Amino acid sequence: MKQKLISCLLVLTFACFLAMTSNSSYGIEIEKPANADIYTPLPKSQPRINGPLVYGCRPGHPFLYRIPCQGKRPITFLVEGLPSGLKFDPASGIITGTVPNKGEYDVLILARNSKGTDTRKLKIVAGDQLALTPPMGYNHWYAHYDRITDKMMREAADVLISSGMADVGYQYVNIDDCWMNAPSNNDSLRVGPLRDEQGNILPNHHFPDMKGLTDYIHSKGLKAGIYTSPGTLTCGGFAGAYQYEEQDARQFAAWGFDFLKYDWCSYGKIVGIDKSLETYQKPYRQMGTILKSLDRDIVFNLCQYGMGDVWKWGSDVGGQCWRTSGDLGFELDRIFDVAIKNSEYRQYSKPGSWNDPDYIQIGWIGNASKQGIPELTPMPAAMQYAYMSLWSLMAAPLIYSGDMSKLDKFTINVLCNPEVIEVNQDPLGESGLVIKIDNDRFLMIKNLEDGSKAVGLFNRGKNEAEVSVDWTALQLSGKQLVRDLWHQKELGVFDQKFNALVPAQGVVLIKLTK
Repeated sequence: MKQKLISCLLVLTFACFLAMTSNSSYGIEIEKPANADIYTPLPKSQPRINGPLVYGCRPGHPFLYRIPCQGKRPITFLVEGLPSGLKFDPASGIITGTVPNKGEYDVLILARNSKGTDTRKLKIVAGDQLALTPPMGYNHWYAHYDRITDKMMREAADVLISSGMADVGYQYVNIDDCWMNAPSNNDSLRVGPLRDEQGNILPNHHFPDMKGLTDYIHSKGLKAGIYTSPGTLTCGGFAGAYQYEEQDARQFAAWGFDFLKYDWCSYGKIVGIDKSLETYQKPYRQMGTILKSLDRDIVFNLCQYGMGDVWKWGSDVGGQCWRTSGDLGFELDRIFDVAIKNSEYRQYSKPGSWNDPDYIQIGWIGNASKQGIPELTPMPAAMQYAYMSLWSLMAAPLIYSGDMSKLDKFTINVLCNPEVIEVNQDPLGESGLVIKIDNDRFLMIKNLEDGSKAVGLFNRGKNEAEVSVDWTALQLSGKQLVRDLWHQKELGVFDQKFNALVPAQGVVLIKLTK
């Protein structure tokens, strides 16, 4: 018996060794992030107000904004300069109400706790534009696929608060596909009539109360997102919006949703071989027009994988952000290639108009090819920091898609660095310019509203490498103060250039200030 036990232990040990040293199905070498360097310092006890410096809304529509603020709770908030129609809760920092008139309103926010105070300015712009900075939030897809439930979405909202993600600006809690009924599915609770006698779309049994769900999310100061397709069926084979577009949009607004992902899916079967620009634009123009007519602010996400150069016309049809390529879950080993390609469309990035290269997929995620149960990402730790840096420099939407119930300290560390997020949320809305050094090394440079520059020094190679940035490439001269944004510390004053040793598949992210 003893010999048999020893043999079993040896087999298990060898199996674990193989799992730790082999390549994953993603094509990425596995490294356990728990043993990796932690870049982001822990939040301090005194308040630090985060979030965008500018916020867009439409006059006469419901307004909801939770002030993102780190620090020891309880924190008391004071907000000065709010337009009539808006009010705030000093304990939660949640601003609600309705902005009655078009205009720009300069607001001063103060946060106080037992350890100190902080202030921050916020410009509320009531007009035609939404998403004046890239949307930030959560989407269930790459963790739960067609297993998603009401309970999981409520728990995601809870964790967005408890993890501190909401305190650095994550605000949307978005359902993806599979919340509706399907004609057929392995899960009988997801099968049923697609619509009622009046043509209203029917959620499946895993979503018994959509209004109750959004009310729950809103009670935390967060916003709720939903998903559908212009086709007869969604990508997962569930009820689409074809010929019910306005009815469904009005239902989404009545339920209280604030974000709509509109996925091409089976619409291709409707249009057949017609690949004209009008074919690509038509369903999105139709839905964009409908959404603008509603009495609710709903951010419109065009998901059609870049067809017809969507970045050139996405905003013209009413979109605030649009996917520029296919699902990233199938090619997580190519984040550098995807980012470099996405940066080619940088001229179309501006406030209210964002190029979307897909979600941030770190932590516990399900294999996209198999729609698998979440498992720890095989992505090396340094590459995860590079991933977040690329998306921030590109001004891409920061939508996390992983298992919120398994958020670990390392993943939170990558997702929740406020100085990195400030690069993403910069009001100028510029997307980073790529300068290639060689096949492995490149720079991504982003101009910021205050006149400073954020620069990512990237090394996509398999060995540590020195990366240098010359001031002439940045159109700068003289001495510059260099700050390491991940470690949140000054590196000193440098003249004419800056060099850094960059980890394999990693980044050094700096900010240059005169």
